Amino acid sequence: MTRVLITGFAPFDGESVNPSWQAASLVAAEPPAGLTVTAVELPCVFGASIDALRDAIRASAPDLVVCLGQAGGRPGVTVERVGINVDDARIPDNAGNQPIDEPVVPGGPAAYFSTLPVKACVAAMREAGVPAAVSNTAGTFVCNHITYGLGHLIATEFPHVRGGFVHVPWAPEQVTDGTAPALEPATVARGVRALLAAAADMPADQDLKVTEGATH
Repeated sequence: MTRVLITGFAPFDGESVNPSWQAASLVAAEPPAGLTVTAVELPCVFGASIDALRDAIRASAPDLVVCLGQAGGRPGVTVERVGINVDDARIPDNAGNQPIDEPVVPGGPAAYFSTLPVKACVAAMREAGVPAAVSNTAGTFVCNHITYGLGHLIATEFPHVRGGFVHVPWAPEQVTDGTAPALEPATVARGVRALLAAAADMPADQDLKVTEGATH
């Protein structure tokens, strides 16, 4: 059995729900065959979120870690390719912190690439009927903070773990005027289950050799 840790975030910026945690909870309740899944909600707080992620990894001893976060406005589930070593918050986090141009990890490398097979994960979600794409930016808020933080934890403390970050769209209940794209958390969860199965099946350091690049 492959052990999986999946995380989502607490609601932030005045929202009452966070679809990342909704989807993570659904996946843990009905995990893919052959996987044991533990779900943990992370605080939407700089610093404390990485501490909570470290504690969760220690407690669950996973083989795979997939962290989910909300990307309102995106039309599908997006697998992040890279996290960068900068916090530049347009809005405060849930503790009122608003770092500007500060490193996630002082002295750390400029970036960490996901150790998930990002293209195989995207292909698996599309095959499951869920809109998906590779993303080359996780932003500069707490989602990127965790994208980079997870990469640093893997590089420095948990070298046996593979992991990465996945953004999910708003849930329909968050889009009251119908003008922005949204996906039901159950649909997101279906995609994430396919992603986890693909990641578990793919040998480390391998991925599909298909284009998922962008011109800008």
